[in-house]
Amino acid sequence: MAEQSLLEVKNLVTTFRSDGKLFNAVNNISFTLRQGQTLGIVGESGSGKSVTSLSIMQLIPNPPGKITGGEIIYYTKENKAIDLTKLSNEQMRQYRGNEIAMIFQEPMTSLNPVLKCGEQVMESLMLHQHLSKKEARQKTKELFEEVQLPTPEAMLDRYPHELSGGQKQRVMIAMAVSCNPRVLIADEPTTALDVTVQKTILELLKKLQQRYNMGIIFITHDLGVIAELANEVLVMYKGNLVEQGAVKEIFASPKHPYTKSLLACRPPLDKRVETLPTVKDFMQVREDGQIIEISNQHRVKVISHEQRHTHLQQLYAGKKILELKDVSTWYPAKKTIFGKIKSYSKAVDGISLDVYEGETLGLVGESGCGKTTLGRSILKLAKATHGQIIYQNQDLLQLSEKDFRPHRKNMQIIFQDPYSSLNPRMTVGQAIAEPMQVHELFPNAAQRKEKVMDLLKKVGLEEKHYQRYPHEFSGGQRQRICIARALALKPKFIICDESVSALDVSVQAQVLNLLNDLKKEFNFTYIFISHDLGVVKFMSDRMVVMQKGKIEEMGDTDDIYNNPKSEYTKKLIDSIPKIKQTH
Repeated sequence: MAEQSLLEVKNLVTTFRSDGKLFNAVNNISFTLRQGQTLGIVGESGSGKSVTSLSIMQLIPNPPGKITGGEIIYYTKENKAIDLTKLSNEQMRQYRGNEIAMIFQEPMTSLNPVLKCGEQVMESLMLHQHLSKKEARQKTKELFEEVQLPTPEAMLDRYPHELSGGQKQRVMIAMAVSCNPRVLIADEPTTALDVTVQKTILELLKKLQQRYNMGIIFITHDLGVIAELANEVLVMYKGNLVEQGAVKEIFASPKHPYTKSLLACRPPLDKRVETLPTVKDFMQVREDGQIIEISNQHRVKVISHEQRHTHLQQLYAGKKILELKDVSTWYPAKKTIFGKIKSYSKAVDGISLDVYEGETLGLVGESGCGKTTLGRSILKLAKATHGQIIYQNQDLLQLSEKDFRPHRKNMQIIFQDPYSSLNPRMTVGQAIAEPMQVHELFPNAAQRKEKVMDLLKKVGLEEKHYQRYPHEFSGGQRQRICIARALALKPKFIICDESVSALDVSVQAQVLNLLNDLKKEFNFTYIFISHDLGVVKFMSDRMVVMQKGKIEEMGDTDDIYNNPKSEYTKKLIDSIPKIKQTH
């Protein structure tokens, strides 16, 4: 089999120094990648999957990290075995990009904002393939056609900020395959993308793989994506390899409790369950790091059709908390040289809908469909240009900022990116207490602090977290902090804007369960905005599908999922990666 092997990782150990202590981010892992094969690496944040890929590329920042053990053998076209860990940076450069390429997770930070997209791909061609500028431009145009970028000629001269997320990711793929690499490492390349864009990117990678006979290492926390793409899968947990084998076998009968939990954490599409299982339901980690499997603890409670029918009847017999009548939010798209507006971009275009007290209304659609703008317009964070938003018998659009302020207390939003919505200079305690201070909720700081401690406990954090800063937390913990801050004012109505889209499936399950528990406790009403239909199906009573600023379809979530009426909704549902499980 050696002639087919492209890459052999043997007993790799990558060590980092943190707070004066050494720890193994990758601990003694081995695998082989063969030509034309896709190897999936799955695990949550902190499992060591990205460190594995950076170790192969010899891009570990030293300090604080260093490869301290093992070999990474690359087989050249002449079938010469080269240990990449023994190469100098200069020697590694002839393989990196040329024979082993990488697509990074976040295209916006991996592309140079001051260079045109075409120039960035041309640079790599001129450096590795020694093409002239004219030849490199022609080749880049062909690559842009190959990765299905619209108007490839025009795209050459655009800057990264002028492209959508999916388009930027295509530029990254064009750059990665520009030198016909034999090994392509894709690190979470579809995490922040819509399901439809994700599907086209995965199809594109498959096509390019067949054309160039590449070996692909695909890193993700989404097992559905692995099911669609990979032949073999490695499951990583805290730097260790806990399970590996053929995708079909592992999905049909996972052996390790961690793999079982990852498969169970995803919201099921074929039934409605009360709570999602989490990793804690499957295993416990002892202080010495030993994993103990918990058996028979995770029987999921399924909600029957009768229970759901009764719940919906009661819900819609209740009162409306919010009414939207013909709401539009338009932005000037083109102006004349005298500043007169020639045309508008219709982000939200004539939306009418009601939200009932205690309901979770799901809002889905691809990026750019207007769902976030609609959420922001309801809270007057974006200025609606037309229509009525009626809350507690008042049209919010007619209120001055001063008159609207009391309503702000009752209407909160949990943003998509918890890190950028928290002030890095404020401790967590200060961030949660601030809205209470602004709205003069408690007579003094001591009582506010007591309330913050109570909220931290409610969202599954500890009292000691009060004095810490946002950068000291993981993504899932930061999202909990933002939920606590939204709860600080005892709101009646909360908009969750893509609030779990960047989280690992296991953390996502915890946050979704938390939102549902809080809703039961405080009788909240949610508008839940997401591009992930699985998540919306689990969370919502009704679902609104949006496209190009308009409502495409609206109704009971289960009805829409089981028999979508519009072609657009069918396309969204077909794009969800599905795991074919036998158990």
